[in-house]
Amino acid sequence: MLTGGSYTGLVDQQAVRERLTEMHGRLVRAREELAVTEEHLAALDETAEEAHVRSLVAESALADHEWRDAQRSAEAMRRGRDLARARVAELEKAQNDLLAKLVV
Repeated sequence: MLTGGSYTGLVDQQAVRERLTEMHGRLVRAREELAVTEEHLAALDETAEEAHVRSLVAESALADHEWRDAQRSAEAMRRGRDLARARVAELEKAQNDLLAKLVV
C-alpha cells in the first residue's frame, strides 16, 4: 500500500510528464515556425540586396523606392524571426524546468 506522500509524488510525476509531452509538441511547432521564418528572411534579404544593386545601377527614384520597400519587408521579417527565437528559448527553458522537476 502506498503512503500519502508517495502517492502524491507519483501523481505529481505523472502531471509533469504530461506537461512535458505537451511542451515538446509546442517546442517542435515553434522550431518549425522559426525555420520557416528564417527561410523567408533569407529570401527577403536576398531580394533587398538585389533591389539595392538595381537602385545603384538605375539611379532612379522608383528603384530606390523598391529597395527601401524590400528593406522594410526584411526588417519586419527579422523582427518576426527574433520573436520566434525568443519563443523557442522560452519554451526550452520551460521544458528544462519541467525536466528538473522529474530529476528531483
